Amino acid sequence: MFFGLDRTTDEKSLITFLRQFSDTNLLSSLVPRMSEEEIHQVVDLLTVIMRNHLSSDEYHRLFLNEEHQHH
Repeated sequence: MFFGLDRTTDEKSLITFLRQFSDTNLLSSLVPRMSEEEIHQVVDLLTVIMRNHLSSDEYHRLFLNEEHQHH
């Protein structure tokens, strides 16, 4: 993973970083050590990013893994 070289490398590195971050073993160790504030900060940041870049249908299909349409 390298950041700051160019946009393409940053995108690939971010995907790798987030995949590694979402590992069950890592999260099982990390989350219990986080403060309530840290938990809320992570949730708030990710929610804002999804709200800014995904339509409602994309959110339901891609994040919630729901196949039916939402209006």
